[in-house]
Amino acid sequence: MEKITFTTTINAPKEKIWKTLWEDATYRKWTAVFSEGSRAVSDWKEGSKVHFLNENNDGMYSLIDKCVTNECMHFKHLGNIKNGQEQPQDETTENWSGSMENYNLTETQNGTQLNVEMDIIAEYKDYFTEKFPLALEKVKELSE
Repeated sequence: MEKITFTTTINAPKEKIWKTLWEDATYRKWTAVFSEGSRAVSDWKEGSKVHFLNENNDGMYSLIDKCVTNECMHFKHLGNIKNGQEQPQDETTENWSGSMENYNLTETQNGTQLNVEMDIIAEYKDYFTEKFPLALEKVKELSE
């Protein structure tokens, strides 16, 4: 697994960007870049699960490993979801289960820096390298 990082500077306070990232209406807008109809189901509390779902109720489930409001949200990805149901581990999910996806907000002189660091397996690297900058542009647009 490889670690990749995406960074953007947004001319908005951390609190505004945090809401853009995790409130349902705006979350759906910026994650539509990855899959139209994307949504997340969670209480967004540290230690809780989150279901990342597409319009067909398929996706993945993760654990919120760390959450400090307006500062960081770290996900530990665990497995797949089919038809709204968490699936048991299989050979495919064992390749990426335990991978991390970390969102960090830092105030700078030029605004707020949003840094996303994720563990990625080779077969998804090109996809996320293409899509994540577009998603961060949408977060920036919605926040500014």
